[in-house]
Amino acid sequence: MSYTDTFIRVAEDCPEEIGVPPMSCRTLPPAHVIQYELLINEPYKYNHEELLYEVHIRHKQIPLEDRVTKRKEIWNELFSRNHPCLRASLLPKRFGWGVHYNTEGKIALYGKESPEYVYFTSQEEDLVKILSAMRNKRERG
Repeated sequence: MSYTDTFIRVAEDCPEEIGVPPMSCRTLPPAHVIQYELLINEPYKYNHEELLYEVHIRHKQIPLEDRVTKRKEIWNELFSRNHPCLRASLLPKRFGWGVHYNTEGKIALYGKESPEYVYFTSQEEDLVKILSAMRNKRERG
């Protein structure tokens, strides 16, 4: 799912009060680390589908030659199945990052402590739709 003019605020049960860069000691970094690196280094470059594709090819370490010659095949195979939106990402659930989709659906991250995060989550005008990241734990009822 791709959003436009939307801000995903940090999950209610997120343990962080500021945006914390995710770390991994694995040889192959997990998807949320790759998402973070792409979005923090190039804000508003990727829409949701482009981000999923970039994360996929990096996580699977698809060779550059295949990325060029088989791009359409890789893309079609990747999107032949559903993928969760960034509301389910560990970035807003666990690491304190809000996710902004601009008018074109391009994505940027903002730490919970940033002026941009405060702006998007406390606006009086309806400039963007505000959604919450998914909770980390289910409420017991």
